[in-house]
Amino acid sequence: MKILRIGTEVNRSSIGRTMEQLGILVQREGWESIIAYGRAANESSSKIIKIGDNLSVYNHVLQTRLFDRHGLASYYATKSFLKKLDNIRPDLVHLHDIHGYYININLLFQYLSKKNIPVVWTFHDCWAYTGHCAYYTEAGCEKWLTHCESCPLKKSYPSSILIDRSYKNFESKRKLFTSLKNLTIVSVSDWLKSEIDKSFMNNYPITTIHNGIDVNQFRPCGDTSDVAAKYSIPDDKIILLACATAWSENKGFSDYIALSRIIKKNYIIVLVGLPQKMIKQLPSNVIGIPRTDSVDELAKLYSLASIVLNLSKEETFGKTTVEGLACGTPGIVYDVTASPELIDVETGFVIQKGDLQNVCEAVYELESRDIADLQIKCRNRALTLFNQETNYKKYIDLYKSILMSH
Repeated sequence: MKILRIGTEVNRSSIGRTMEQLGILVQREGWESIIAYGRAANESSSKIIKIGDNLSVYNHVLQTRLFDRHGLASYYATKSFLKKLDNIRPDLVHLHDIHGYYININLLFQYLSKKNIPVVWTFHDCWAYTGHCAYYTEAGCEKWLTHCESCPLKKSYPSSILIDRSYKNFESKRKLFTSLKNLTIVSVSDWLKSEIDKSFMNNYPITTIHNGIDVNQFRPCGDTSDVAAKYSIPDDKIILLACATAWSENKGFSDYIALSRIIKKNYIIVLVGLPQKMIKQLPSNVIGIPRTDSVDELAKLYSLASIVLNLSKEETFGKTTVEGLACGTPGIVYDVTASPELIDVETGFVIQKGDLQNVCEAVYELESRDIADLQIKCRNRALTLFNQETNYKKYIDLYKSILMSH
């Protein structure tokens, strides 16, 4: 069996690591694992195929910025990739994030429909059923429920400076994405599944498989002195950690800065994944760390922290919270979108969005608890609910079920 997966990155960032981990399980079944990607790749155990090049990506970005044609460029890059697909002849195609300036959705879905290849599509965000955006809850937009037009999020990812094509994009997505005869949708959270159930994709079978993590890599680390020294994290402060691959206001950046002004002086906030220009502007009690693809380093940072914060206003899962739990570190999240699914009363707090005073009180409360007991409960929650061996085995079972009925 040949299982081909398509996504933006390989073995880096949240989705890229998910595809890599799933590839390992695919190969354990004795199947061939192939990953096609558009942007960046680290070393992989799967066979990897690059879609397009830098020039096709730049052109796709230009088409998006000027004409709101995200997913409609990369014509020749996609043509070339589909010729390779003819030679590979996969038994099943698994889609992940097919936005990201690298693939033409018209060509891809016409090909998948014509070949009648079984398709699994994991929704990591909301882009597939909107006319433009990947997230809409913070803007309070519900146009996607009926028909997108006059997009209030035109300048959000994937940003368009000039044209608003959201009406046509919605039409073309609805036509393309509902053209497949054999499609199964996987949501990474119960919240996202409830949203998909209200969209034009709701005629397909939809199931929830929570993201999993490698609990052998993300584990409590005894010695964290090397990362503390590397990033000048003082040992006389209580560490509050937050991570993101792309920081923005929706990721809660301004809330962390506001929190730094009211939190007690013995606390310091560490933000991971910041670009240098943002790091230079941080207040003295906030430490900025550039993006790291080192899982070992991330595990040590999570272990070094007393609490992992996720003050994001829009999450379809929230993997950093779970990675923190696996390292024995409790979490604090806002009460919006998928974040409340990750935490229970024994492993952290769910706080009303924007209530920073309550965030402070939750921090102080967690600090008063028995650390050893808290670490055990956090680790156990990660092992029980978010272990990749258990969760991604559900994908293997899904593959088998689909292939047997095809």
